[in-house]
Amino acid sequence: MGSPHLLDHLKQHFGYSSFREGQQEIIEDVLDGKDVLGILPTGVGKSLCFQLPSLLQKGTTIVVSPLISLMVDQVKQLKAKGFKSVIALNSFMEPKERKAVFQSLNNYRLIYLSPEMLQNRIITQELKKLYVELFVIDEAHCISQWGHEFRTDYLKLSQATKEFGDPVILALSATATPEVQDDIKRQLNKPDMVPHIYRMDKPNMSFAVEDVLYHQEKVERIKSIVSNKPAPTMIYFSSRQAAEQVAVELTVALDQRIAFYHGGMENMDRLLVQQQFMKDELDVICCTSAFGMGVDKPNIRRVIHYHFPTQIESFIQEIGRAGRDGKPCASLVLHTPSDQVLPQMLLEKELPQEEDVDRLIRWMEQKDELQVDEEMAEILQLSESQWNFLKYHLEHHHVVSNRTIQRNIDLTGLRAKISQRLKERWLYKNRKYKQMVNWIHCSGCRRKQLYAPFQKEISKPMVMCCDYCGFSIDDLEIKEARVESGDAIENWQDRLRTLFLQETTYDKT
Repeated sequence: MGSPHLLDHLKQHFGYSSFREGQQEIIEDVLDGKDVLGILPTGVGKSLCFQLPSLLQKGTTIVVSPLISLMVDQVKQLKAKGFKSVIALNSFMEPKERKAVFQSLNNYRLIYLSPEMLQNRIITQELKKLYVELFVIDEAHCISQWGHEFRTDYLKLSQATKEFGDPVILALSATATPEVQDDIKRQLNKPDMVPHIYRMDKPNMSFAVEDVLYHQEKVERIKSIVSNKPAPTMIYFSSRQAAEQVAVELTVALDQRIAFYHGGMENMDRLLVQQQFMKDELDVICCTSAFGMGVDKPNIRRVIHYHFPTQIESFIQEIGRAGRDGKPCASLVLHTPSDQVLPQMLLEKELPQEEDVDRLIRWMEQKDELQVDEEMAEILQLSESQWNFLKYHLEHHHVVSNRTIQRNIDLTGLRAKISQRLKERWLYKNRKYKQMVNWIHCSGCRRKQLYAPFQKEISKPMVMCCDYCGFSIDDLEIKEARVESGDAIENWQDRLRTLFLQETTYDKT
């Protein structure tokens, strides 16, 4: 329930009469000046754990968030509630707008930004003028999941907190194994964070895996499922091309509103699809992992995986978008014998090979300065993620400063250090991948095995549990009617037709 003092503020500012599980305990510890690690299930309302303290404390709250769309949505929601002293600093701000914000930065109680923005010295210098009382890492599993390769600025957050006078730290996530929790504490240099760990499993979700022989069988099965019981559905792909192709096939075959979404699309096109889906103007979205984080749509009934991700954590995050209204929902993985090829290819793109390290060392022997990131990746024939991994370790071992290569360094020793770290990450990622594959092929209760790495016990399901326990996706109970919006349908179909006719090629990831 919460103390009368906090409940009064909760009612006054957010209109709620009671706290959800975990919120009160986390908020009380934060207000007591304790560093907190909070693991709460999706849809519980993790954002309230820092939004309410930001209203009650005297200083500024900085929130590090992984996605611009996630920041913008939260800022919109807060402003709609009358909370005006909130801003999201992002790369899309016009210079004039950014300058105006900087001039009045002390008027904001809550400031959202990405970990990359914290590496901008101009922004950091402005933020250092403030009294930062609370430093929040939203979706904190990204420190461990993305920080080591994809977005290495997550590993620099500990240094950022020192520059702000070592404020209270609140790290929040919905998916973090004990191993990832330890990594979060280690990377933040906060081993004594107060843990508030709650069960992640959703009692209103059922699980199923179906084996088919060919990819076209997946498409036919999806057609059958969504046509028999229309309801908001997300279909996850690891290939942009496959997401587009299946969206086209479903659009042609079904009387439903269908679109695709992936990172290769223009920003405005992505925003259009997201808004249509959020407003119930789309029934089915065929998407990659670029879509979903922070999507707070309550009535998603099904999450179907056309391709499975490379680790359990990603899978739990993606299925967590369903059933936020507490009504029955389901996860379905469609699996063919050849499905393991694509995730293995994706893993190979994330980390460099030993020969890539050798090529970098030879290049550094002949140069005095690194080129900009895009040029370095092209010169060394690396993906963005592979180059980020190598660049981070050059900076971490003080071999490079502001792109200048330090002389009198032991390049042989450096190569050995990078090589050792590379082996550790390969072992870690392959272990995570095998864990995901083992779950797909498990011969027991899927709910128990899925959450076993995260918690000792699972909640008693309020729906049929899984296919091992007798569930089929066709058994999912769907009561609500499809929301119609005639004008939106016509406009969206016109827009979709335009997108299909564009002569645009995208990468397959």
